[in-house]
Amino acid sequence: MKQLRYWFTLVFMLVQAKPALSQASGSMRIDPTFWWVGMKNPRLQLLVHSPGIAGSTATLAAYPGVTLEGVQKLESPNYLLLNLSISASAAPGQLKLEFKGKKKLSYSYELRARNTAPDRVQGINTSDFIYLLMPDRFANGDPTNDVVKGMHEASVNRGELTARHGGDLKGIEDHFDYLKELGVTTIWPTPLVENNQPKTSYHGYALTDYYKIDPRYGSNDDYAGFVQRAHQQGLKVVHDVVLNHMGSENYLFRDQPAKDWFNQWPSFTRSNYADAVLTDPHAAPAEREQHEKGWFDLTMPDVNQSNPLVATYLIQNFIWWVEYTGLDAFRIDTYPYSDRQFLMRFGDEVQAQFPRLGMVGECTSIGVAQQAYFARNILPPVDGFKSNLPGVLDFQAFFAITDAFTKEPGWNEGINKLYYVLQQDWLYEDATRNVVFLDNHDQSRFLSVVGEDQAKLRLGLAWLLTTRGIPQLYYGTEVLMKNFTNPDGRLREDFPGGWPGDQQNLFTAAGRTPAQQAMHDYVRTLAQYRRSHPVLQTGQLTQYLPGEGVYTYFRHNDKGEAVMVVLNSANAERSLDPAKYAANLRGFRSARDVATGTVLPDLNTLKVPAKTAWVLELQK
Repeated sequence: MKQLRYWFTLVFMLVQAKPALSQASGSMRIDPTFWWVGMKNPRLQLLVHSPGIAGSTATLAAYPGVTLEGVQKLESPNYLLLNLSISASAAPGQLKLEFKGKKKLSYSYELRARNTAPDRVQGINTSDFIYLLMPDRFANGDPTNDVVKGMHEASVNRGELTARHGGDLKGIEDHFDYLKELGVTTIWPTPLVENNQPKTSYHGYALTDYYKIDPRYGSNDDYAGFVQRAHQQGLKVVHDVVLNHMGSENYLFRDQPAKDWFNQWPSFTRSNYADAVLTDPHAAPAEREQHEKGWFDLTMPDVNQSNPLVATYLIQNFIWWVEYTGLDAFRIDTYPYSDRQFLMRFGDEVQAQFPRLGMVGECTSIGVAQQAYFARNILPPVDGFKSNLPGVLDFQAFFAITDAFTKEPGWNEGINKLYYVLQQDWLYEDATRNVVFLDNHDQSRFLSVVGEDQAKLRLGLAWLLTTRGIPQLYYGTEVLMKNFTNPDGRLREDFPGGWPGDQQNLFTAAGRTPAQQAMHDYVRTLAQYRRSHPVLQTGQLTQYLPGEGVYTYFRHNDKGEAVMVVLNSANAERSLDPAKYAANLRGFRSARDVATGTVLPDLNTLKVPAKTAWVLELQK
């Protein structure tokens, strides 16, 4: 173990000691790469990077409505910060920046006009059905960008789980029709920004350029066009955001503006990943510090968001992506690991600029109260933190639906756990803003977890598309893709048919087996029904205490519409007592099974087959 720690420390120090990237060639870079007039916040912080630039005097040529309020040096001689003020009267155009030092440099900085289309940033809500996919593993629409000269991973190898496989934005766009026909309203690709890391760059969570789409997916303009064409097709786009860390090949880490831009340790120190220490009144201060400032992984430096300059850099970047593309929502990676004061500032400034922007955070917490702490909630502030995040990825519901079909029922175990997780919705400002799911790119696929029992997968899907919140499906679940997280690449396999020459094409009915087609049809039927019946989107949820492995709940509204959902996890038929549900069945005489079309003519006799889900449209 000591030897292992030694090698971790050695790698850590070598990574820190690497020289700057090609910026030393004399080029100049300014982040943000351009900006807009008419933004809510009139202040703009420009980070200038060029060899020896700190020795220069920076000036701004006269430009109506724009003033250079100050210039700030950092520890590195290769950076300057310019603080601009852009008044509401400023017009689009080119700012002329001059830098006078050993040699004179000039830079034309663009101010653009904003896109003022009223419905450009749509947000997400309970009417949506999110499809999560990994762009490198979904479909390859443009083989010419598979290998990009100068990038560390300069090959494609579909036979290697950790290598790049060649999927891209064009591949996703080529299958918009497939997604729409399935009932999907919203696409969530894992991060698309550049990840020029030497290994496993396909997953996207170690970004190396905040302002650049990975060229193996396409260009920045390709992404902006992708969002625009998705909107034209009635699809929304979720942008996967990484706030807590970056990749070790990012120029900001290779040539650090200042040591305090990162959380530094004498030797490599991981986060303890236990967000419980943030609210634990008995927690050791050192463990709180390790949670917030420890690194996520060896090649993922932890960003010091308590530095206001760093905080501004990050906030401007994510505002930039929304304004540039018109995307609809953020999924925020590893939300609890970020500095909590920064999170409040981030939420305030982004939502002030884009009030309709959706935001959900990844919170793999233990317990509903801890999860609710990171969403808008009724809880008192802890250490001055009061979350302004609209919703979270509902891991507590995920844990419950997993237990429902892998464990025997108990007082609050097995399928009974579903009831007790939703019972705690009172902790949230609005639990319907949470995203519910069966699996994702980090969790073993649900079909494998339930022993490849397709009846149990149907039970899970029925719950997913009828419970409260915003449902999210992981790519391929609808065609029986499976596997466990050992290693992660096994649950991130290519979607069959996404590459020319694939032996099987699951994007088409002709390419699916009968079992795959049946599951695809099941998802499509429920998703399309949900999309056309607002009672499953916004209707009140009334749930009943489970019994004998059966969990029953209703979605209903004041228009007299109602859907009864019965999940029988038992290996035997169960008879339901209509009297138990009299308050919700009153006035209804029959029901139609949404999935099969079968009519139940008499609600006084309810016998649910073993391992069966009923989604019943109640009829008068």
